[in-house]
Amino acid sequence: MSDTDQTNEPLTPQQRLESSNPRIIDAGVATITDMETLQVCVAYENQHQQRLPILKQLAQRAEELREES
Repeated sequence: MSDTDQTNEPLTPQQRLESSNPRIIDAGVATITDMETLQVCVAYENQHQQRLPILKQLAQRAEELREES
């Protein structure tokens, strides 16, 4: 694998939440590791599609992050 195949850049909220495949969204939410990223994703979802199931999933991830710290 070449260096151009890998990146250390974090995923954007759009990359995490904009997919027609629910498994991709699940993975995008599951890989959120800090509250700052989570808040940016919640703001993005609120500004764009406002999907209640996604917002609930983000709220659940926030609870998990609180329990981990």
